[in-house]
Amino acid sequence: MMLPLQGAQMLQMLEKYLRTSLPAALKVYGTVFHMNHGNPFNLKALVDKWPDFNTVVVCPQEQDMTDDLDHYTNTYQIYSKDPQNCQEFLGSPELINWKQHLQIQSSQPSLNEAIQNLAAIKSFRVKHTQCILYMPFDVAKKLAPFLLESKNISSSGVEIKTFNQEMFQLSSMDVTHADLVNKFWYFGGNERSQRFIERCIRTFPSSCVLGPEGTPVSWNLMDQTGEMRMAATLPEYRQQGLVSYMVYIHSQKLGKLGFPTYSHVDYKNESMQRMSYKQRHIPIPRSWNQWNCVPL
Repeated sequence: MMLPLQGAQMLQMLEKYLRTSLPAALKVYGTVFHMNHGNPFNLKALVDKWPDFNTVVVCPQEQDMTDDLDHYTNTYQIYSKDPQNCQEFLGSPELINWKQHLQIQSSQPSLNEAIQNLAAIKSFRVKHTQCILYMPFDVAKKLAPFLLESKNISSSGVEIKTFNQEMFQLSSMDVTHADLVNKFWYFGGNERSQRFIERCIRTFPSSCVLGPEGTPVSWNLMDQTGEMRMAATLPEYRQQGLVSYMVYIHSQKLGKLGFPTYSHVDYKNESMQRMSYKQRHIPIPRSWNQWNCVPL
């Protein structure tokens, strides 16, 4: 049985509950946070019961998921207190349309068993992507201070190399820059991903460094889950500290707005891991998970 949470009071209660379950609930917590601040992506939250829920799923409204091939829109954020026993709830056709191309995002790798079981039952192919989840030091200190206890990360200030201000200028992204971002985004490169990027640029704060020609050479965006994503630098401008400076500035900007920001880094991307360490971002291995599901 699905229970939609309607009204500001129920969503605020959900956000409060999820905050006590960080970092496992981070993907859902970040999404619900933005739902409580205007709900710019027009999302809905569903639980198996209330108020003592076991599983919560956040997804777009049904009328927004009309393109069966658009897994960027057909995205579900999931948190479960009992991931080993949430398969029946997740398998409900009224909850998730398993006939669509879709993706599931969660900070819980333990959901993999239930999703793989559903793949066999519902007849879809699933690709599981797992990365390192990073929380900025200040965000972790505020939301999940226990994460700092076992991490050997200094509490001293971050030293960021400044760039040549005569050659580069700090700015924000414009929707006309979406094509550039789409070319370098690992999960992008198609028309549907470009529409998603355009929506993120229109909706949320962004940061970029403009080069001598007045176009972005390094950038960072945020999505509907509160995650800083799609950061990249043009190849000819790398090794100059631009992405490090830009990510730091963007993180500071979002922090002042009170956003629960975080990011992910691929296990093979050692340069971004080093940058995250220098910026005092707290690593949480295996805690960024995405399942891309395609019906057979």
